[in-house]
Amino acid sequence: MINVSKIKKGIVLDHIESGRGHVLYNALKLAEVEDPVVLMQNINSTSMGKKDLIKIETDFNPDFTVLGLISPHTTVNFIEDGNRVKKLRLELPEKVEGIMKCGNPRCISNIEKVESHRFTLANEDTKEYRCEYCDSLTTYEEE
Repeated sequence: MINVSKIKKGIVLDHIESGRGHVLYNALKLAEVEDPVVLMQNINSTSMGKKDLIKIETDFNPDFTVLGLISPHTTVNFIEDGNRVKKLRLELPEKVEGIMKCGNPRCISNIEKVESHRFTLANEDTKEYRCEYCDSLTTYEEE
C-alpha cells in the first residue's frame, strides 16, 4: 500500500467517484500549481468501494461550482497546521453561470456572444440544467 503523508496546509478533495479524479485535476488546472499536488486513484473506501482523492498543499481556492458539476458529493477538507479546520460536502449547484454551453444549436447564446450565460438546475437525477435564454435542458459537457 502506498502511503502519502499528511499535508500541513491546503485542501484535500475526498470521496471523488473512482476514475473521476483526473477529470477534476484537469478542470481545476492543477498541473499549473507549482506546489505539491497528489492525485490518488482507486483507493479502498468502506462507503464507496473505491474512490479517488486529491491533496493540494498550497493556498488554493477551487471553483466550487465546477467541482459540484463534475463531482457532486465530493468532500472538500481545508487543512491548517496539519489538521482539518473546515469540511464541505458538495452538491450539484442550483445556478451555474459562465461555465456551461447550451445544448440547443439554435439558442441565441450559441449564435451571438453572451457575457454571462446562466443555467438553473431543472432535474437533479439527470443533472439537467435549464438555459435562461431558450429554456432548453442541457447537461454539463466536460472538455
